[in-house]
Amino acid sequence: MKKIFSNSWKSSKQPRKQRKYRAKAPLHIKHKMMSANLDKELRKKYSKKSFPVKKGDLVKIMRGKFKGKTGKINKVNLRKLKISIEGMQTQKKDGTKINVYFDPSNVQIKELDLKDSRRERKLKSTSQNKTEKIKEKTTGEKNVSKKK
Repeated sequence: MKKIFSNSWKSSKQPRKQRKYRAKAPLHIKHKMMSANLDKELRKKYSKKSFPVKKGDLVKIMRGKFKGKTGKINKVNLRKLKISIEGMQTQKKDGTKINVYFDPSNVQIKELDLKDSRRERKLKSTSQNKTEKIKEKTTGEKNVSKKK
């Protein structure tokens, strides 16, 4: 595998190459890697299974020591590909508390922070496209709209 990031590289069984791919990936690809599963109601509403996490999203922890607890995301670290959640802290030997970092795959999004209009548009556009494709398959007609 090359030293620089390669878009053509698909996959490898070797963990060292998988780690290298994740570490060398540019930020726009790392952003997609920061996706978490959506709650059942959100899946039905937006017809998407997962979506990239953002500061302010309400998430439920599905794995680990804090399993079952919910909290808001207070930090998203794209460099480490980890997230920090409010109230999830551990105590060090000297008594100081530190934030616990979670992998986005181990959390489930319960409520989305839709203050960002671009994020809201992305959710709605993808859900509309999927519903149109489903209608197209069932009826056999294409919904052609001309743009002027």
